Amino acid sequence: MASVEDLPGVGSASAKRLAGLGIDYVDDLIAHLPVRYLRYEEARPLGRVQIGEEVTVRVTVGRIGVRPTRQRRLRIVEATISDATGAAVAIWFNQEYLVRTIQPGGELLLRGVLEPGRPPKFKVKTHEILGDGGPSTGLHTQGLVPVYPATEAVPARRIRELLDAVRPATADAVEALPTWIRRRLALPHAGDAFTAMHVPRTTRDPRQGRRRLVLEELIVMQLGLGALRRQEALGRPAPKLDGDGELRRSVLERLPFTLTAEQDRVADEIARDLRRDRPMRRLLQGEVGSGKTVVAALAMCQAVEAGRQAALLVPTETLAEQHLRTLDELFAPTGLSPVLMTGKVSKAERERRRLALRTGTASIAVGTQALLSEADAFHRLGLVVVDEQHRFGVEQRQLLADRASDAGDDLAAHLLYMTATPIPRTLAITAYGDLQVSTIRGRPPGRSPVETVWVREAQREGAYDRVRAELRAGRQAYVICPLVDAGAVAQARAATEEADRLREGPFAAFTVGLAHGAQKSDEKREAMARFASGQTDVLVATTVVEVGIDVPNATVIIIEGADRFGIAQLHQLRGRVGRGIEPGMCMLFGEPTSDDGVRRLEALTQTTDGFRLAELDLDLRGEGTVLGTRQSGATDLRYARLARDRRELAQARQIARRTLRDDPRLTRPEHALLRAAVQERFHDIPRLLDA
Repeated sequence: MASVEDLPGVGSASAKRLAGLGIDYVDDLIAHLPVRYLRYEEARPLGRVQIGEEVTVRVTVGRIGVRPTRQRRLRIVEATISDATGAAVAIWFNQEYLVRTIQPGGELLLRGVLEPGRPPKFKVKTHEILGDGGPSTGLHTQGLVPVYPATEAVPARRIRELLDAVRPATADAVEALPTWIRRRLALPHAGDAFTAMHVPRTTRDPRQGRRRLVLEELIVMQLGLGALRRQEALGRPAPKLDGDGELRRSVLERLPFTLTAEQDRVADEIARDLRRDRPMRRLLQGEVGSGKTVVAALAMCQAVEAGRQAALLVPTETLAEQHLRTLDELFAPTGLSPVLMTGKVSKAERERRRLALRTGTASIAVGTQALLSEADAFHRLGLVVVDEQHRFGVEQRQLLADRASDAGDDLAAHLLYMTATPIPRTLAITAYGDLQVSTIRGRPPGRSPVETVWVREAQREGAYDRVRAELRAGRQAYVICPLVDAGAVAQARAATEEADRLREGPFAAFTVGLAHGAQKSDEKREAMARFASGQTDVLVATTVVEVGIDVPNATVIIIEGADRFGIAQLHQLRGRVGRGIEPGMCMLFGEPTSDDGVRRLEALTQTTDGFRLAELDLDLRGEGTVLGTRQSGATDLRYARLARDRRELAQARQIARRTLRDDPRLTRPEHALLRAAVQERFHDIPRLLDA
C-alpha cells in the first residue's frame, strides 16, 4: 500500500498533517470524499464581465508586485492582467509569496469578482497557474469543484491537487463487488465511482458514485454480521439452562407488581433461548424504568436453577452498586446473594469472593468488565448479562463472547446485552445485526409521568419558584451542569461554581450537594448516598448521574445548557425523575444557537417515547452520536449514513443473505475480493469466514 509520502511534494511534515485527517496512504486519500461541490462556469472573456459578477477568467499577467498599506498586517499583491477583450488589475490580500510564483507573461485562471475602477479591479478568490506542468487546468476554478473535509494546515485546494496527482490510481481502484452484484444493482466499477466523486462531469455523477460506495460498504457490513451469526451457530455449544422454575417463581411471587405483557413476552423469548444448546446472543432494549433488570434477573434464576453461574457486567462501579442493591431485593426470597466485584472491594475480600466464584459457592456476580479478564474466574459460567451495551462495538462484543466460556467443558456462555438507549431499527439491523433484538416498549404501571418544559433565560426565576415549591413539599431535585469542552476538570469546576451559586441564592433555604467525575470515588459515592437517603435536597452534578442512581423522591431535574447535550443523553437524564408515585418534571434550560439545537429541545418537550426520539437523533446527528463514544470496527461507517440510506441498507441485506446462502464462506473465485474486504473490515474477529 503506497504511502502519501511517495507523492511528489509530500514530505514527512506534510504527511503528518495529512495523517491528522486520517490520510496515511494513497487509498485513504482516494477514500476522502467531498462534502459538497462548487458550481463554476467555464472561463469568460474579461471584456464581457459585468461589475459585481463572480466569474472565472483566463488572462495573461503583465507586471506583478506588492503594494504596501497603512495597516501593518495588510499587504496587497497587484498584477496587471489582460486578454484579447480587456484589461484589469488582479488583487490578492496577504499572499506575498505569489510575487515569486507568478511570472510576468504567464497565463492564469482567476476566480473572483470584478469591481469598478480605472482600470477595473479583479478581487481574486482562487487562482491557477497554467502551463507549468502542474495540476489539471480548471481544477480549482471551473466546472464542479469538490470541497473536501480539510484543515488550515491541509486546505481543500491542496487535497484537490493531491487527488489530481493520483487520478490513474483512482480509476484503478480495487473492485470488491463481483459482476453479478454490480449488474443486479446497476452499479459502476469502483474506480468509476471514485472518479465520479472526485472529478464529476455532471451533478448526477457524485450521486451515482456515492450510491455505489455506500452499497459496497453496507454489503460488506451485512456479510460480516451474517458470517458472525453463522460462526455462533456452528461454534461451541452452550449449556442448556432448563431448570425447575422454582427460583423464578419465588421472585415473581414476591414482586410488588405483575409483569406487563411486554415484559412477559421478552422474558419468554430469553427463556426459550436459554433452553437451547446454541449460545444466546440477544440485545434487550427498553427505556429507563421499563423493567429490563427484572427480566435479566429471571434469566439469572434460570441459569442458577440449571446448576450454572451468572454474571452481570456494567461499565462503572456506581452502576454496579445500584444493580447489586436491586438484585439483593429481587433475590431476597430465593436465598441467592450476589457478590460485588469492583475496585473498591479490599484485596482480601476480593480474593475471598473470587474463590467463592471459582469453587461455585457463589452463583451470581456483579462487577465491571474486568470480572471476565481471568480465565478461571468462574466455576461453571452459564449466562453473562452486559448492561449499557451501547458502549461496546461488534469486535468488543465478540471478544466478550470469546471470554465468556467455561474452560472446564468448553461451553460458550449465553450472552444478554441490555441498553436503555433506544436504537432505531435501521441502526439495530446494521451495527447490531449480529444480535437478536428484544424490545420492551412503554413503562410499567404505577410509574409517574414526566412533564418536560423548555425554559428560556427570562423564565429562570419562575422555574426556580416551581422547584422551591417541590422542595418545600419534601421532594428533591437534580441540577445537571452542561458539557464543557475543556473536559472533566472544567466540568467539575462548572459544577462546583453552580453549587456555590445555588447555595447562596435560589436554594439558600435548602441543602445542596455536589457530585462530579473529578471527585474521589468515596467522596462521590457519599454525595449520592446522602441524596438517596434524603439528607440532601438538591444534587448539583455532571452526567455522572446519567445511570446508576435511583431516587424515587426526586421529582425535578434541571438541565443547564440542555442544547449542548444529545437527544439520547437528555432522555437518559430525564429518566432520573418520575421514578416514584409523584409526577416528575424535567426543565431544559438553554438558548440554542443552531436549528438542530432548537429541534432537539422541541422534540424532548413533545414526546417521552425514546424510540421516536432515537429516530430523530439518528436524523439530526448521525449514527456515530447515537452510539455514544466512537465505536471500533464494524460500527464505523465511512460512506453510508443510515438516516438517509435506508433503501440501500435493505438492498445490501438482501444481497448479503443471497450471497451467504449460495456461498457461506465466500470461497468461489468471483467472491475472492469480497471475502478479503469482509476480513479486512472485521479483522479483529479471527476465522470469521472459516466456519
